[in-house]
Amino acid sequence: MALLFTHWPWLDPVVSLVVSALIVVGTWGNLRESLDLAMDAVPGRIDPVAVRGYLETVPGVVDVHDFHVWAMSTTEIALTAHLVTDRATLDDELTARIGQDLAERFGIAHPTLQWEGASCAQPCRQGRPGPREPEPR
Repeated sequence: MALLFTHWPWLDPVVSLVVSALIVVGTWGNLRESLDLAMDAVPGRIDPVAVRGYLETVPGVVDVHDFHVWAMSTTEIALTAHLVTDRATLDDELTARIGQDLAERFGIAHPTLQWEGASCAQPCRQGRPGPREPEPR
């Protein structure tokens, strides 16, 4: 259309390139987020070291392993972790508080926590080797 008024044959391709560039710039974040979702990557706004550090400082937790954080969607983040405790019994209030802290501090709304006793005779297969198990080679 602009060619009819200006008689500049180069104007139409330039405008097309500008529009294409605007589309790429405007959708780049969505493309990257989609790729992260497809790859089950840790969302960029989550610091997994800080999340793990928080879990390790919870009273009664002596170890954290089999720790995973991933995006379930563009707005929901999930976490799974095995928490080794030195407590004799599990505390539902503590579990609820951890879930609330994860949501408020890190935006993780779907935590799944598996509690394990520190003195368990059968150490977790996903955890670190116990004193009777050799290091993996």
